[in-house]
Amino acid sequence: MERRHSGNCYDPAPATMTFNPKLLVIAPPEHQVLRSLEGLQRLADISVSNEQAVLENLTADTEVILFTGISSGAINFADIWPHARAVRWVHTLATGVEKLLFPALIDSAVPLTNARGVFKRSLAEFAVLGILFHTKRVRRLIENQRERKWDDFCVRFANGRVLGVVGYGEIGRECALLARGLGMRVHALRRHPGGAAGNPAADPVPDREFAPEQLQDMLATLDVLVCAAPLTPHTHHMISDAQFNVMKRTAIVINVGRGPVIDETALTAALRDGRIAGASLDVFEHEPLPESSALWGMDNVLISPHCTDRSMDPDWLDLSMQVFIENFDRYCNGRPLRNIVDKQAGY
Repeated sequence: MERRHSGNCYDPAPATMTFNPKLLVIAPPEHQVLRSLEGLQRLADISVSNEQAVLENLTADTEVILFTGISSGAINFADIWPHARAVRWVHTLATGVEKLLFPALIDSAVPLTNARGVFKRSLAEFAVLGILFHTKRVRRLIENQRERKWDDFCVRFANGRVLGVVGYGEIGRECALLARGLGMRVHALRRHPGGAAGNPAADPVPDREFAPEQLQDMLATLDVLVCAAPLTPHTHHMISDAQFNVMKRTAIVINVGRGPVIDETALTAALRDGRIAGASLDVFEHEPLPESSALWGMDNVLISPHCTDRSMDPDWLDLSMQVFIENFDRYCNGRPLRNIVDKQAGY
């Protein structure tokens, strides 16, 4: 059956399918994430495994692969791929795809879709927490309460400050929207700035936009830097010593994207030396964050163990699975898939 691409969407078929496609789910067979697939039992021939050898055998006639990222052991998708001769579509429950991409998959015509946008609100709420943690000196509040100490002090406003976003996608824009609710002004680094106010193509959220080559200029204007960028060869360590050196000494750094986008050694030094005021971090270069990391002991750092997107009621995995289920319906009915990953760009 012919497949074709259409713009940023992948049109899986020219007409409605009348068969049950073979779906391979890479996940522990008893994991709760599978509960969301109950409604597909009559629509697909579903196999589930979390064992490398079994997966290699099952993949031979599989048409759709759902990579959950949940594993009790190491799964090497690159070794599975040569067996996937019939595959027509791969979906991942994650937003970041850097660990899933490898040359053969990148070069293939098979579309990869992801959970883009699913976790943006939860991550943006953490960004707001990260801002208020520092501006309202929450650590001092907690320590004073623990010591039953009445120690009044001054705090800073978030209102009127400038927040800058590196990685102005779904997550970055959501962070900007909530920051606007705090009365903050928003600067955004974008590959293709929208232009002057009044341009119909311009995004109304940023007050000012910067091109990638203007990163240093933007950083110098900020009170808060939010990193929400995907990890690619171009973004690895894009925030390092040179960038910290142009920032305000009162600036706060927040990372809700990918850990290695920020040079952690340079960040630690900038925090220690007082070149920036603080950081709120959900992601790190090495996870779990090693016990030896100096970040653990810094009073001007808020650490989340990469869990601020793991929401309850609704459950974060159910939310992500819903994206796949909606795309599966599109696939079976010959409609364009959503959340297509640009495999060459890496996001």
